[in-house]
Amino acid sequence: MRFRILGPTQVVLADGREVPVGGPRLRALLALLLLDAGRVVSADRLIDGLYGEHPPRGAANALQSQVSRLRQALPAGHDPVEFHPAGYRLAVDPDDVDAYRFERLAEEGRRALVDGDWPRAAGLLCEALELWRGPALADAIGAAGAPAQAARLDELRLAAIENRVEADLALGAHGTLIAELRELVVAHPLRERLRGQLMRALAALGRPAEALAEFEDARHTLAEQLGVDPSAELAAVHLAVLRGAERGSAEPVLPSQLTTFVGREEELKRVGDLLGERRLVTLTGPGGAGKTRLAIEAAGRVDGEVRFVELAGLADGSDVPQAVLSALGLRDAGLRAPAEPGWQTTDRLVEALAERRLLLVLDNCEHVLVDAAQLAARLLSACPALRVLATSREPLGLAGEALCPLSGLSLPPLGASAPAADDYAAVGLFAQRAADVAPDFTVTPANVEMVLRICRSLDGLPLAIELAAARLRALPVAEVAARLDDRFRLLSTGNRAASPRHRTLRAVVEWSWDLLDDAERQVARRLTVFAGGATLEAAERVCGLPTAEFVDALTGLVDKSFVEMTGGRYRMLETVRAFCAERLAEAGEADQLRRAHTAYFLEFAWTASDHLRCAEQLHWLRRLDAERDNLHAALRRATAAGDASDAAGMVAALSFYWWLRGMRGEGARLAADVLELLGTEAPPGLGEEFALCVYNASLAGSGSLPSLGTQRSVIRSLDRPPRQPFLLYLSGISTGPPSGGAEDVDELMGELRRLVGPDPWINALGAMGSGSALMWSDQRDRARAALATALDGFRGTGDRWGTMITLGALGELAAWQGDPETAGAHMDEAMGLVEALGSAVDQADMLRTRGEIRLRAGDLAGAHEDFTGALFLAQRSGAPEFVASARLGLAQVARVRGDLAAARRFCEEALAGGLTGWYVGEAARAEIVLVLKEITEAEKTGAPPSAGGA
Repeated sequence: MRFRILGPTQVVLADGREVPVGGPRLRALLALLLLDAGRVVSADRLIDGLYGEHPPRGAANALQSQVSRLRQALPAGHDPVEFHPAGYRLAVDPDDVDAYRFERLAEEGRRALVDGDWPRAAGLLCEALELWRGPALADAIGAAGAPAQAARLDELRLAAIENRVEADLALGAHGTLIAELRELVVAHPLRERLRGQLMRALAALGRPAEALAEFEDARHTLAEQLGVDPSAELAAVHLAVLRGAERGSAEPVLPSQLTTFVGREEELKRVGDLLGERRLVTLTGPGGAGKTRLAIEAAGRVDGEVRFVELAGLADGSDVPQAVLSALGLRDAGLRAPAEPGWQTTDRLVEALAERRLLLVLDNCEHVLVDAAQLAARLLSACPALRVLATSREPLGLAGEALCPLSGLSLPPLGASAPAADDYAAVGLFAQRAADVAPDFTVTPANVEMVLRICRSLDGLPLAIELAAARLRALPVAEVAARLDDRFRLLSTGNRAASPRHRTLRAVVEWSWDLLDDAERQVARRLTVFAGGATLEAAERVCGLPTAEFVDALTGLVDKSFVEMTGGRYRMLETVRAFCAERLAEAGEADQLRRAHTAYFLEFAWTASDHLRCAEQLHWLRRLDAERDNLHAALRRATAAGDASDAAGMVAALSFYWWLRGMRGEGARLAADVLELLGTEAPPGLGEEFALCVYNASLAGSGSLPSLGTQRSVIRSLDRPPRQPFLLYLSGISTGPPSGGAEDVDELMGELRRLVGPDPWINALGAMGSGSALMWSDQRDRARAALATALDGFRGTGDRWGTMITLGALGELAAWQGDPETAGAHMDEAMGLVEALGSAVDQADMLRTRGEIRLRAGDLAGAHEDFTGALFLAQRSGAPEFVASARLGLAQVARVRGDLAAARRFCEEALAGGLTGWYVGEAARAEIVLVLKEITEAEKTGAPPSAGGA
């Protein structure tokens, strides 16, 4: 199917037939999904788009209804609308959407225009413009966010028209363009490029008077509407017409390039925009980021004279003015003759450039930074028509300097397919350079993961990627990926024509290392202990330098592009980090820094854990998310080093976080590794930590584990209040509640309160446990009272997770008691909380619960959708009991619909998961076995289906 939003929303089949989509709201929904074709669009964005600032009550359900109608409108077998935890995704190839296809063709046409391939540029741009059938997003223009998208597309359309006209002018089609350009100028009187194109076409046809009249009209319009004069570009066209010859700009003097330019389109546009606004622009970034190539490409797109000055080969900063003089083609003698006493090279440059309109590119300034900055400052202050584009690993530090930082090329998300990955700049560069040495190489489903590993390991750095791709001359891609742990040896040969500092990856980093002072080197090597970056506080605590010295050194590392600072975090590119880690080992500081790192993050983990049961829950979840790599690295290092107390303590501190974030699989693996270190029994003083290791490992069915006995025996074994109260919940779902039901739960909570004293969160947890036990013993009024107490307790502490779990239980209880309205209200609130928490496991649980409520109410379609969503989330999160219960729910829906074969299949698949070894899993298994028996009886007797008893 092809989708059209450049005009009225349309769906067209391969044979040209149009598929009727439905009413305005359905077409608007389709248009909103098409704007992000292939990507997940959140439910909130879709609701905002469809209903504006005042959505109806139950907007989420209304959106589900609209999505269902959209699915029904599309032909059978062509349903691309996918449900995702965060919203919905239209699983279509972006090239099947006219807006995406237009942008791709327009960009290819623009590149062909820049390369001077006029026929190809004209053809591509015409093909792009033919896709338009009317105003963009005509059926969604009232939707939130759509006007801005429509305006962006309209701007791109105008730019494509201008580029197509430019190609036609180059091909000599002046006569056919006059009428079109006059219409365009009337419609867009402030677009100076269109006016200049019309003037050039008129002048080329021998009609200079009309061209000059157009300029006067433009000047009058700009003055009247904007209060400005025509731009320098339009004034240059005017001057050319006056002189009787429409001339192009002076040719830029730039190094020619032997390879294609890949990626950096956003940065290229930013540099172009900055050069139009500012007189000093500096490209900063680490070695190998592609600063020089970007500068050359940007300078090549600038109108006017350009001169390129390579400074990398200079041994002394005093040679910078002479290098500029040479690049300008000027000699020392001749600027003033004879040379006056004291007349310096810089003064001669000022005289030569005083009235000259020029872009001066100063490349590789970092090792002569002071002299390059002084020269740039002098020239810019004395030469008003001069602009400077510099490249350096740190800024020049001048007033008015505009910075454009560069890092790695864009990388695809984890799990990207081969076609999708190839669209990202890092992969595209690797594929092109690999094909240069291995002509048959392409990115395929078989090798895409290896290509992604290479590009990610090298942080998307262009030079490193090119060096890795060159290795495909002798090694298969799998070998290159496997050898990246020794990247400096692997990437040890490169372009022999390049400067020595760019021939190997090690040389690139050593060049920057040599520019650091002693304090900067000390901080740089110590920062390598961090995984995933560090906050300022963490870096200062772990590095262990005095505050003033540390801050100065860190600032210097950022300025010199050795460290990046984004979002308040400091991080190193992996290549720089690997180099500095070698220096850390050479300094003999590795073990000292590992211990400092572990101590800091163990303290951080416990602090965060205490806040996860309070109103600050979401804030601390985000902080833990940001430090996840550091926390897990500290845990793994402590385990590997045999530090049992620290390793077990980290598992204990992270247990509630892992649960809230649905990280059962990873948490179970980490806990199992620590159990191997601890042994089969709790070491002295680590009883609580040992139990939490066992419980976390058991959640993913981690084989044979030590037995801890009942929940009561675990609590009685504690010799102090639990530092991680979530232990109580894990023990309950792992070993089950006391055998005596609610009374034993109350007795057990009494013992716990005597141990820990009054604790609102633990009291709420106990009430929830009592309420659940009362539910299953069919004491529904008492259950509702206990759950209400739990709800008040969790709300009082601010814990959204406890509130959500309790609301789910209350919703289920209300459904049992025949009150669907109250059940729905509880579930709506619970779903809102789980969305705020972002826990896939809990979202699976709530969807399963709501599915059971809908099934009981006879809403089979809604129940099927909820169970399907729960299955998807539970599988992704590694939660076997929810996988099983979701499949059981699907079996129940199939059974009610009379499809006993499907019901049996779902039950048998549910039994195949890891449901043994812990209470909740065993309970789920027992329920599935019971339903299978009921299905068998129904198959024998032909009994009518039912949704199950209360």
